[in-house]
Amino acid sequence: MKKELLKYLIAIESLSVFGKLKEDPVIGCLYRLLRDLTAEEDDLDPVTLTEAYSALISTLYPVTSDLSEYIRKAVVTDDNFYIQAIACGDPISDEVRQAAEWELNNLEYIAGISCHMIKDAIAENETEPVSSLIKGMPQWVNSPLNLSEDFSKKVSDLSRTGYGMFAGHVFFRVSGEEIIPVPHPDAQSLSELFGYERQKAQIIKNTEALLGIKGDGKSSSASNMLLYGDAGTGKSSTVKAVAGEYADRGLRLIEIKKDQLMQIPKVLETISRQPLKFILFIDDLSFTENDDNFSALKATLEGSVTGRGDNSVIYATSNRRHLIRESFSDRNGDDIHVNDTLQETMSLSARFGLTVIFERPDRDEYLDIVVNLARLNGINMAEDELINKAETHAIRRNGRSPRTARQFVELLKSGFYQ
Repeated sequence: MKKELLKYLIAIESLSVFGKLKEDPVIGCLYRLLRDLTAEEDDLDPVTLTEAYSALISTLYPVTSDLSEYIRKAVVTDDNFYIQAIACGDPISDEVRQAAEWELNNLEYIAGISCHMIKDAIAENETEPVSSLIKGMPQWVNSPLNLSEDFSKKVSDLSRTGYGMFAGHVFFRVSGEEIIPVPHPDAQSLSELFGYERQKAQIIKNTEALLGIKGDGKSSSASNMLLYGDAGTGKSSTVKAVAGEYADRGLRLIEIKKDQLMQIPKVLETISRQPLKFILFIDDLSFTENDDNFSALKATLEGSVTGRGDNSVIYATSNRRHLIRESFSDRNGDDIHVNDTLQETMSLSARFGLTVIFERPDRDEYLDIVVNLARLNGINMAEDELINKAETHAIRRNGRSPRTARQFVELLKSGFYQ
């Protein structure tokens, strides 16, 4: 028994190309358990071994009860030098390719380890009551795998799936100096956004240019985009919906707060070797006078040394056409070249290649959004009554907007308006 378990341990120990997997939460637990089970001591402590087994189960179960499937997903999402080189077209030696294939075979072998073998090893030499308790512990299942085939498919799909954390998520945000996934994003689908067809078409066309989707067969390039207009008109929702719509075509969204714009060069460096396409999303953008973040964004938009690469665009939303908050005292300041300064601060929006305007809907547009949202949410109400209540709600909520319409329909669903 110990010799068989030792083969699994050596298979994990020998990982080099996929060496980071030894630090994976589940594989790490299995690694430590196998080391304990194959230790030199003749009388292994069943309590310690049981604790290690339970730690493995506790880490695996929130994800899946299938150890083989867990390892398969860990392999195809692993961020290592080999997959990075493949994605960037860097040269790879035959030795590295052979090592990767050998390790894939080892990982397939590891993925087939049976929980019954582990429990039998823990229960060995124990009394019948203790042995029965150990063998009755929770278990995992194993499923058939072909990791070489799965990995080859992963390589062929890299432009759509990416690798590492970008393979498992669509939405991200910047935290400190790191990009981290947003596991439960608040994103709507395009089918749930009514109205603003012209604006949506512009955003979709530009996004498809980024992705290389050319409906007319002609080459095109994507532009940085400023979405500005009244609050609640769906600017942010549209960007997030487009990101979700094209996720399976290789699109990802990274949200950057206004006070994080100095991090843009680092973000660009991080994503530069990814085969995916990225929207760097800045919501509710505006600046105050002498704001250092202004210079950081300006440099990126103007294509400085740290300017964006071909795999990214900047989409920013704002309620202001001119992105710098200024006062009359700013216009009468003591800057010798005050006119040049004002021109610079007021023209940042012009540095976006494309500007899309979201205005408040008129009465008919607002009511059309309300009616469509009500239908989508299964609300059965006479249209005249629905319109009257929607108009009353808009007056109470400071005007018509898609946000107002959405809030109204949510209140209808909750029974607020009877």
